[in-house]
Amino acid sequence: MTVCVSLAVNDCIVFAADSAATLVTTDSTTGESSVLNVYQHGDKVFNLYKGLPLVAMTCGMGNVGQASIGTLAKELRRRMQKGSAEWTLDRSNYRVIDVVQLARKLIFEERYAALNPLPPAPHSLEFFVGGYGSDYDSGHEVWKISIVDGKCSDPISLVDAGKMGLHVGGQQEPIVRLVGGFDPALVDELIRNGVKNDDALAFAQQLRAKVEAALIWPTMPVQDAIDLASFLVDLTTKYFRFLPGADIVGGHTDLAVVTKYEGFKWIKRKHFYSPALNPLETDHA
Repeated sequence: MTVCVSLAVNDCIVFAADSAATLVTTDSTTGESSVLNVYQHGDKVFNLYKGLPLVAMTCGMGNVGQASIGTLAKELRRRMQKGSAEWTLDRSNYRVIDVVQLARKLIFEERYAALNPLPPAPHSLEFFVGGYGSDYDSGHEVWKISIVDGKCSDPISLVDAGKMGLHVGGQQEPIVRLVGGFDPALVDELIRNGVKNDDALAFAQQLRAKVEAALIWPTMPVQDAIDLASFLVDLTTKYFRFLPGADIVGGHTDLAVVTKYEGFKWIKRKHFYSPALNPLETDHA
């Protein structure tokens, strides 16, 4: 399981995620799932093209077939830098949506669609792409690709034209409780207790307008946006640490920021090797 945080303000986009990778088994008779193990070193934040202001992040399924999403992100980077004409990205003339479409082509059309059989339902995978196109003045963008039980709809624009936005993937409950002011299960519980669907939704909207925490502002400096994204991941990690059950969110927080002039920068990043012993190694993650 995972928590992924995408935070966009005037000056930057921040992507942050935990490192927990949950190994789950499903009983073929009952359909019930159980946690076999939780690994603490999954890669979920990616530098999509070295030298360009682009960043990616994932939650949901950790693998498509035998390839991890981290491996597929690196394969996408290799193709955009050195692939055939249909894959190569023109550094001087590209849009963020071009990168998003290439990611969908590789992950869903080429790799996921080739699985036989497909993973049993329910399953999902989300892949976020953020950054700037070659026309920097158009502002930053954040997009999401979603695969749900075998279907992949068109990419969804989460942030465009340099606007502000907070989006959470994976285990959203702790952050929604903190920022939104109430548990996301409230609407379902109201409906279960006889409140009409439309009335329950209207009540939740009115309640959120009253209790939502104003943590995000478009004029936040870059460092404060970084600190907020890191805090939200840490909040979720500690929530699941103390909640009964497996620690399905945890491990190291990987965090990257993209700005208009500095481009992609790692802020927090784990390695499976010692950087001190590999001074020339630059191609991880």
